[in-house]
Amino acid sequence: MSAGVSGPFIQRGQDMDLNLNSETVCFLIAKAHEFHAKEGVTIEESPTSPSDDWAMQVLADHSDDATYQEMAYVINDLDPDQQIELVALMWLGRGDFSLDEWDLALEQAADANTSHTAEYLIATPLVSDYWQEGLELHGYSCD
Repeated sequence: MSAGVSGPFIQRGQDMDLNLNSETVCFLIAKAHEFHAKEGVTIEESPTSPSDDWAMQVLADHSDDATYQEMAYVINDLDPDQQIELVALMWLGRGDFSLDEWDLALEQAADANTSHTAEYLIATPLVSDYWQEGLELHGYSCD
């Protein structure tokens, strides 16, 4: 993992294990906050078309951004199962699934998995908040 990972990852409460490296998730949360807070980063609230390339179209203007590149590299470097879990974690935090539906969220994320997972996640407004909420529902926190 690269330098710049901020803060430790703390488990509390439930015994549900995540397959993701804790420092990686916290790093991505921090980088997503940084990327989405930048002036000039505009991401639509909802896709204009249901095509798989929506996220890539939205992010095309930001592909030379160092924070974007770093996030995309980290996400693309994850194993497919970890990418699926990262998507499911976002959906959980967004309220699409409850913690009791975690296995269903993983199943649907696996069904929806594409080679554009990084772009999809980075293009999602409030993704850092959704990941944080998903972690908290699992009993984890980045501090």
